[in-house]
Amino acid sequence: MRRHEFQPGRLIAGLALLTAGVLYLLDGTGAADLPWFLVIPITMGGLSLAALVGMTTYAVRRDRRDRISESRDG
Repeated sequence: MRRHEFQPGRLIAGLALLTAGVLYLLDGTGAADLPWFLVIPITMGGLSLAALVGMTTYAVRRDRRDRISESRDG
């Protein structure tokens, strides 16, 4: 497998959805008694945080790429 860029936004999104899935699994097996509306804020908060981190990562990498291309041109 070829190496690829680390994308922290996708990692956070995956962890948020994995957490929601585990909570549903625990509730379904009876190991935990969670209200049904608890998973929605966890999922939406995790996806919002992932979007914020993804946009920040993109902006930092774009700025870094622009500075490198300016130094090569100049």
